[in-house]
Amino acid sequence: MAEIEVLLPKMGESVAEATITSWLKNEGDKIELDEPIVEIATDKVDSEVPSPNEGVLVKRLCKEGDVVAVGTVIAIISTGGAAAPTPSKPTETTAPAPVAAKVEEQVMAPLATASNGHVELPKNSELSKFYSPLVRSIAQTEGVSLQELETITGSGKDGRVTKQDILNYIPNRGKQAAPTTVATPSSNSVSKLVAPSESNSINVIKQPTVVAGPNDEIIEMDRMRKLIADHMVMSKHVSPHVTSYVEVDVTNIVLWRNNIKSAFEKQHGEKITFTPIFIEALVRAIKDFPNINISVSGNNIIKRKNINVGMATALPSGNLIVPVIKNADQLNLVGVTKQVNDLADRARNNKLNPDDIQGGTYTITNVGTFGNVMGTPIINQPQVAIMAVGAIRKVPAVIETPTGDVIAIRHKMFVSHSYDHRVVDGALGGSFVRRFGDYLEQFDLNREI
Repeated sequence: MAEIEVLLPKMGESVAEATITSWLKNEGDKIELDEPIVEIATDKVDSEVPSPNEGVLVKRLCKEGDVVAVGTVIAIISTGGAAAPTPSKPTETTAPAPVAAKVEEQVMAPLATASNGHVELPKNSELSKFYSPLVRSIAQTEGVSLQELETITGSGKDGRVTKQDILNYIPNRGKQAAPTTVATPSSNSVSKLVAPSESNSINVIKQPTVVAGPNDEIIEMDRMRKLIADHMVMSKHVSPHVTSYVEVDVTNIVLWRNNIKSAFEKQHGEKITFTPIFIEALVRAIKDFPNINISVSGNNIIKRKNINVGMATALPSGNLIVPVIKNADQLNLVGVTKQVNDLADRARNNKLNPDDIQGGTYTITNVGTFGNVMGTPIINQPQVAIMAVGAIRKVPAVIETPTGDVIAIRHKMFVSHSYDHRVVDGALGGSFVRRFGDYLEQFDLNREI
C-alpha cells in the first residue's frame, strides 16, 4: 500500500498561495485519477485540484478557509485499493511546514532581487507571526516595515494578517513614508490591488454605515464580488478617468456577418460573433497609437511590447471576469474567433486557468449585450484605458451620395473609451477611439472568409 502526497499546484507565475474553499471528497472516499478533490481560490481565479492517482483519500491536511502556500501537501491518498478507516482530524503538526517554507522562500527570492537593496521582510516576525508571500510583497511595495506590520490586527487563522487586512491598513496609516525605490515584482498581481504611494495626500473616504430595515435582506458579498469591489474602488482612486465617445456605422459588418456566419461555422467549426471583429479593429488602432498600450509605475511609463486584449465576460453568478487573448496582433480573424469562443466558454464553466486572466494590456467590454447603448467603463488596472461597445441599433442616418444627401436605415452603435488622464490626454484618447471607429466603418463588405 503506497501513500501519495497531493500538493497545492503552481497556478501561475505570480500565484504564491491559495485559499481552501471547499473539500469535494471526504476522508475514506474512493477517488479516480484526475477526479477533483478540492476547490481552491486565489486572488485571480477559482479552480479545482485533481487527484494525481486513483485510490482512497486517507487524510485532509488543511481545513476549509486555510491559506496554503504553493507546494504544500494538502492531502494524502492511499493507492492500496480498499477504503481505509476514516482517520482522526489532523493536528497542527500534520502539515509539512518545511515544504511550505521552502516554496515560499523560492517564491519570494525574485522579489528580494528586484528590491534594489530594500530589506526583505522575513516570513515570521519576532512575535512568531506568519506573513504570506502576498502580504510581504504588498508590505515591501508600500514601505511597511516589519515592526509596523506587527501592529496590524489580523483577521485570518490564528490572527494571521491577510491581504485584505494590509490593504485596509495602508490608506489609514498615520505617517506613510513612501520608499525611495519601489520594488517591481515580476507580475502585475500586486499592482492590480495596491494604490500608488503618491496618492497618500488624498483624504481617506470612509464608507457610510447603512442600517438594514426590518424587511430588508442582507446578502454577504462572495469572495469574487469583494475582489471586484476592491479593484474598482482602487482603480477610480488611482486613475483620473476621462471618457470619449464616438458613434460608429457598422452596417457593412452586420451585413457581412449575416451573409457568411453559416459558411464560417462549416469551414472553421466556430461561430463568429461581433467580438472578434471588434478586437481585430482594436488591435489595428493600438498599433497606430502604441502609447495607449502602456502602464504606470510611480513616475515611470511602461510601454508594453505585446498586445494582450482582455475581454470582460459576465459569469452566470452575476460576477465579472476578464480572460486575456495573448498576442492578439499575431492572430488572424479565425484565430481571434477561436480564442474568444474558448475563453468565453471556459469562463462561464469556471474552467479558466490563472494564466488566462493575467497579462492584459488593454480591455474591451460589450455593454450592448445587456441592451445598453453606451457605458462608462472603469479602467482595469494596471492598464490605462478600456473600451465599451454598445448595442447595435437600426437608426435613420444621413448618407452622402454623388447626387445629394439621402436618409437611410443604418446599423449604428456608440463606443465609449475611458482612459487615465495622468498619461493619456484627450487628443490621444479621442483620436484612438475615432481610429477604432474608422476601421469598423471601413470594413470590406466583400471580404472572404
